[in-house]
Amino acid sequence: MPIDDYAAHDGVGLAELVRKGEVTAGELAEEALSRIEKHNPTLNAVVTDMADQGRQIAGDIDEGDAAAPFAGVPFLLKDIMGDFEGVATQYGSRFVAGNPAPMHSTLTTRFLAAGLVPLGKTNVPEFGLLPVSESALYGPARNPWNPDHTPGGSSGGSAAAVAAGIVPLAHANDGGGSIRIPASSCGLVGLKPSRARIPQGPMIGDAMSGLTTDLVVSRTVRDTAVALDIAAGPEPGDPYFAPHHDGIWSEDVGTRPGNLRIGFTTKTPGGTPVHEECAKAVTNTAKLLESLGHHVEEASPPLDNDMMQEAFMAIWATGVTQQIEVQNVLFGRTPNQGDLEPLTIGLWEAGKQISGADYLNAVAMLQIMSRSVAQWHDEYDLWLTPTLGEPPLRIGTVDINEGDPQKAFEPILDYVPFTPIENATGQPAISLPLHWTPDGLPVGVHFAGRAGDEATLIRIAAQLEQAQPWIDRHPPIWN
Repeated sequence: MPIDDYAAHDGVGLAELVRKGEVTAGELAEEALSRIEKHNPTLNAVVTDMADQGRQIAGDIDEGDAAAPFAGVPFLLKDIMGDFEGVATQYGSRFVAGNPAPMHSTLTTRFLAAGLVPLGKTNVPEFGLLPVSESALYGPARNPWNPDHTPGGSSGGSAAAVAAGIVPLAHANDGGGSIRIPASSCGLVGLKPSRARIPQGPMIGDAMSGLTTDLVVSRTVRDTAVALDIAAGPEPGDPYFAPHHDGIWSEDVGTRPGNLRIGFTTKTPGGTPVHEECAKAVTNTAKLLESLGHHVEEASPPLDNDMMQEAFMAIWATGVTQQIEVQNVLFGRTPNQGDLEPLTIGLWEAGKQISGADYLNAVAMLQIMSRSVAQWHDEYDLWLTPTLGEPPLRIGTVDINEGDPQKAFEPILDYVPFTPIENATGQPAISLPLHWTPDGLPVGVHFAGRAGDEATLIRIAAQLEQAQPWIDRHPPIWN
């Protein structure tokens, strides 16, 4: 395959070439590995080498059946919850480094069954705590649109690799925006599914009381929809699961969404105007939506922003404490001096001060908010906002060596005002690459839908992708 052709195809397109015999899974793996070698010194996107495992999997596909939807497609797993038996999942932390996964995660098993070929693991911040991908263990991942800027977090390495044309899609997960933030920062599609749509087994039931979920970042809506098809669905023992979906999400690509009622805003839930480029992204998208026949007006669900932030951080800090202390249960390890970044230690200490009653009260507060937002969606099909309050931050904006979480998070409170809401409510949400700044940085727009209704998000995303295509827009680091 000529080098220019590889990145011209999304994952569905590459799999079709494999099925037709126009290229082998092995050849695709070698092409992706050559691109890692070429671009990773600049991007620092891939932090764990799985070339041997990937070559073996690609060889098995070439010798067997190529009927799977992503047969032979190069892929990357995230270094958080992307467990592959025998390979360390290090969570971007010196404290966890070197512990091999005892088994595949359920999601990894489903990715492999769909024909995806994992070739490595991607850069993350320590324990996925930040909307940037910078850690003491790995150093910063960099944005292919401008390496002085972050690709976002915590799935920043995955997004940088996809945006640079290394792989067409990559594993990502989202506890406060970690699929959607990097998608916005790197000009990609990023869908956060409904709570409990994607199982987290076999080791985890619902991380942080259901704040977190998994899927991918990709360059096309159809890749994201097919990824949802192959990843979704409960497994035995799940504590609960998302509402059943009767259809096939990939069939929603190209299906008209109907005439929707959409509320939009260019202010944060706290009332602060967002950056002018983020506001422009929303207002331009609102006009485009109106031209497509949708009813669009300024409107937002009722949100107590202070309550939400307080409750969210109580669950978040407790989750950090649990992640650290479970290492003693699993591996008999407790942190030594220098094992953890000062910011992580600050959150660990804060989490230890939260009682069981405090934790359950925080969960209850977010459940009350979920009901309020759900009632708002009785009137509005979708809520349109910027994905982020500003274009991608410069590397080093967040100080991981600041031990006071309040001080460390101060520069990013208005940077990520929207994405945590859907983690709190359990709703699905998607970031789409519909705007770029004059200096060439991507700015995503964000749609939140009703709980369980990924179908409407996929339909509106595909409609916008057709009306204002982004697939041929590439960063300077490409090919």
